[in-house]
Amino acid sequence: MFKILYLFFFALQCLLCTSNTNAEIINTNVERLLDLSSQLVKTTIKISAEETTGKPITEYVFLVGEPNLSFISLKDDTEKNIQLRKNKELINGEQSYTLIFAKGSPKKSFAIETVSSKNIRPHPEEIEQNDKQLVRYNGRLHFYSKYKTVVQKTNVKLSSANILSHTQVKPYTVGSNKINLGPYEDVEALSEQELVIHYENQTPFLTVNALERTIELSHWGNIAIKEEIQLTHAGAKLKGSFSRYDFQKEGRSDHSAVKSYKTYLPASASGVYYRDTNGNISTSNMNLVRDFIELELRPRFPLFGGWKTKYTLGYNVPSYEYMYNDGNKYQLKMHLIDHIYDNMVIDEAVIKIILPEGCTNVQFSTPYQISRRPNQLVHTYLDTIGRPVVTFSKSNLVESHISDFTLNYSFEKVSLLQEPLLVSGFIYVIFLFTIVLLRLDFSITSHSHKE
Repeated sequence: MFKILYLFFFALQCLLCTSNTNAEIINTNVERLLDLSSQLVKTTIKISAEETTGKPITEYVFLVGEPNLSFISLKDDTEKNIQLRKNKELINGEQSYTLIFAKGSPKKSFAIETVSSKNIRPHPEEIEQNDKQLVRYNGRLHFYSKYKTVVQKTNVKLSSANILSHTQVKPYTVGSNKINLGPYEDVEALSEQELVIHYENQTPFLTVNALERTIELSHWGNIAIKEEIQLTHAGAKLKGSFSRYDFQKEGRSDHSAVKSYKTYLPASASGVYYRDTNGNISTSNMNLVRDFIELELRPRFPLFGGWKTKYTLGYNVPSYEYMYNDGNKYQLKMHLIDHIYDNMVIDEAVIKIILPEGCTNVQFSTPYQISRRPNQLVHTYLDTIGRPVVTFSKSNLVESHISDFTLNYSFEKVSLLQEPLLVSGFIYVIFLFTIVLLRLDFSITSHSHKE
């Protein structure tokens, strides 16, 4: 009897293992939009997946397939039915994410957006002053997936119609600044076929090498923001000498050199200053738009490929727009970073938040993973024990990272009297010292009194 039960359970286990082995996810249809019109590679992938055995799909593994990934998100997932989890292990040497579905079904449709940086390279790497900037993109022709794909197509958007060369695998069509690749059928998993596009791209290839953003809070109604920015033109380097006369004479608007760029500030920003090591830079224009301030920054010289500049931008905003309190508990909600220029890339950003003196129970949360640095103390005027400073950093940032952080802390309102009392006490001591000093007699001769 025991042997019969053992054989029965063994056969059932083998049957289940066989069923799981035959279970397979396939991509029934993939539509990929590849935006190469700037220095960033922006990809939108619409995926329709199916479980061949009819079992519900609870997890789907997505391979990035692009180096230097900056940002990834799910598109149109307003109900938050899909959780995106980064995997520690690499698959075939590539970074991967797992999509976890709240409700399982044999068929799933979803869209994923990615942004990667430094995957479009100038080619040639050096050009003369009046030459056009040509770039080269190296990627994958097919959607890189661990699953087999039944049908897929890719639409490529470029910055101009000047296409020197591109990978030609039929079927494909070329029209103006667009290349349509596919549809391709029965593409095997982990397809490595290369996609190369050589084309003209005159958009600014600006890179922020280092950003130090300081946010200084005050409970007297003001928040001071200062950004120290080191900027490099990462496009094709200038070959030969620079001629200011030829540059002014040419006057082309599509030149790869950067004359100016626009940054956005909060609509309530005031006391804006823009300066470098030489002093204030007056070649800037500020326009008030409906929801923000458009600030056109013009460096002292045009930026060609390989050229650098460094400047400081600062302004003030009222604290009531970003700070909230309930008794002695306070909350600050602000952007981690702000818009510096269109299609920006930040190699390394360091954000410092200087809190008022006497803050305790500091709790900090961000919308994405950051590198937290040790807390510090900074001393300014009328400080005694110093102000706490929350510092953190993040690398490889793009515009999609512009989102709010939340900082909670406790602060006793009676501490607001510290600075007025210090000032009053100092003035009182000065007056008292003056009164005592005037009443003292420091003369060395004796005075005779008449009777």
